[in-house]
Amino acid sequence: MRYLPLTEADRHAMLAAIGASSVDELFRDVPAAARRSGPVEGLPGFAGELEVERQLSAMAAKNIAVGTVPSFVGCGAYKHHIPATVDYMVQRGEFLTAYTPYQPEISQGTLQVLFEFQTQVALLTGMDVANASMYDGATACAEAVMMANRLTRRKKAILSGGLHPHYRDVTTTDAHFIGFEAVALPPAPKGGEDLVAQVDADTACVVVQNPDVFGHVRDYTALAQQCQAKGALLIVVVTEAVSLGLLTPPGEMGADIVAAEGQSLGNALNFGGPYVGLFAVKEKYVRQMPGRLCGQTVDADGRRGFVLTLSTREQHIRREKATSNICTNAGLCALAFSIHLSLLGEEGFTRLAAINHAKAVQLADRLSGVKGVSVVNDSFFNEFTVTLPRAAAEVVEELAKRRILAGVPASRLFAGQLEDHLILAATETTTESDMDALTKALSEVL
Repeated sequence: MRYLPLTEADRHAMLAAIGASSVDELFRDVPAAARRSGPVEGLPGFAGELEVERQLSAMAAKNIAVGTVPSFVGCGAYKHHIPATVDYMVQRGEFLTAYTPYQPEISQGTLQVLFEFQTQVALLTGMDVANASMYDGATACAEAVMMANRLTRRKKAILSGGLHPHYRDVTTTDAHFIGFEAVALPPAPKGGEDLVAQVDADTACVVVQNPDVFGHVRDYTALAQQCQAKGALLIVVVTEAVSLGLLTPPGEMGADIVAAEGQSLGNALNFGGPYVGLFAVKEKYVRQMPGRLCGQTVDADGRRGFVLTLSTREQHIRREKATSNICTNAGLCALAFSIHLSLLGEEGFTRLAAINHAKAVQLADRLSGVKGVSVVNDSFFNEFTVTLPRAAAEVVEELAKRRILAGVPASRLFAGQLEDHLILAATETTTESDMDALTKALSEVL
């Protein structure tokens, strides 16, 4: 949106309309000591639109765009190829300008899109029912914990050391203000956590991630059974949706709730958002599920139609009965997800996942041949962790100067810890020349 400055005549007219003679009088209730008497120090003075655009463009040019250099950055946000059809479809007026349906049955097209999205998410996660949808994976994780609290009437969550720290931080922030306890275990780059030992009579849920933040792939079947035997729920978080094309879905492992990030399908990195949260549950828990649920029915003439079956937000029902404060369904991002997945189809999605895994295996094999580099993982999908003979953050900075984005130092996520650990991702966009460049540069700087 363009900035359109007001003229003096505009200001006088607005002040006159509210009965104030000046801007100072408008703010007379603000104590004089709290008012600034001059311009903000350090900020540039007035400039025209053209000058501002030039300055900001020059600043932006200092960034390294992921798509222009070899990039191995992942950790919850992944560079995937998005077919041009996705952008074309989501920019159609009936999709781009449509808003949350307050009179839902009028918006049959919007409801059908959300219904199809739910179906896809339920199939991918192996769960009975999915909603439509959440803000992103991190807030979906926090909502899953709050849902577990309501279901079990317990107020403690155990957060695995393999859970992405951003998801952990969002959940612990909610815990602080809503009144439940979130026990975050220390980072576990090699696994080996005894999560069941942490479960007691106050534990509502155990939260794990698959693949975890270090890239490890786990089978949580036994953990699900053990948690449920103690009256706790198992929440499985997925940050890389493409992994669901190859790995055993959480539902088949016995997960009670799945919270995931859908960015990998249809949604570009976008400097961190907007993304789309996926949320799926066992059918018996559906009435405590946050967000919206679209359903399919028939009208009086037997024609297929779509309805808003459940809506748990506080504006739609009595506030004290609301199960969530999610106030949007990230509908356009959910649509992009569904279009991309529909274009791929089941066979294409499975093949895409297989390519991602093969690329990561190829990269791990190459890096393991570099002196001083050791791969931590025994198993992984398209992301893994290595240890280096020096601080990973320093190595990443040196390679960035060579226009290579070499991954995410674990110390950036776990402050002051795991300084020699580097997390790297490879997707279908990773080329042979990208791997060659990283291997060569890493050999030179270590």
